[in-house]
Amino acid sequence: MAIHTIANNCLVVSVSDHGAELQSIKTSDGKEYLWQGDPAFWARRSPLLFPFVGAVKNNSYQYQDTAYPMGQHGFARDMDFAFLEKEGTKLSFRLTANDETRAVYPFDFALTVSYALFNNEIRVTWTVENNDSKVMYYSIGAHPAFLLPEKYSREECYISMDKVPQRITAISGKYAVEGSNVKDRLSLGASPFIRLEKDLFASDALVIEDSQLHKVGLCTPDREPFVEVSFDAPVVGIWSPDKEGCPFVCIEPWYGRCDAVDFEGTLEERKWQNSLPPAGSATHAYRITIC
Repeated sequence: MAIHTIANNCLVVSVSDHGAELQSIKTSDGKEYLWQGDPAFWARRSPLLFPFVGAVKNNSYQYQDTAYPMGQHGFARDMDFAFLEKEGTKLSFRLTANDETRAVYPFDFALTVSYALFNNEIRVTWTVENNDSKVMYYSIGAHPAFLLPEKYSREECYISMDKVPQRITAISGKYAVEGSNVKDRLSLGASPFIRLEKDLFASDALVIEDSQLHKVGLCTPDREPFVEVSFDAPVVGIWSPDKEGCPFVCIEPWYGRCDAVDFEGTLEERKWQNSLPPAGSATHAYRITIC
């Protein structure tokens, strides 16, 4: 596993070619913003979710009358990417289909991931290519874990949103409850802030769908932003392990979502599924801003 680093006057960012996963986000004075993967809470740091986001029903999905096994969040996070290049303050990595991936995901794909620095901002770009002769279906998402502001517990901090969502989907046993709304139990009112209260994540992540939000931040107790994530993804997840003293929160832009509790459909029918025609490609992106 090799680690590659880019830096500018504001940030020093490191990325592993294993999973093309962010390993560190430091300011120029050495302050770390990314969770460092202590398995006592969560062993990962910022896994890339592809070609699935979330859990598929019963760890299996149906495509053209064949059942394929698939674990939560797909396989890209556990695979070695080819390092393409370092060009100034930009890094690029690539994963392509092989015999191992085709056994569980029957498409010839290519996934290129890049990280670029612009002042105090990290721009993450994913380009998905369909090199197959048939339509390809996929989901993709981010799962970065951000350390809490120094000196504060999770329960003292807040999540900020660019608007007040009208609906927040409930998750039960890794699956979504269609038509649910847990907004009322968060006591949001007209405020675009969620306090990270004890038991907030007892059932799992908070999932906000339908492009209701385009920016989510982690804030200090006085509601000042510490780090912000901006995106055009239709879904965003907010998660932290339901463990006492957990020192991080994940803000996760998703082009996809876990299956619903009662889902019985095929790959093509999954909620928020993306598709590409033969020889087609699509680009998705999000930004991390260190405040």
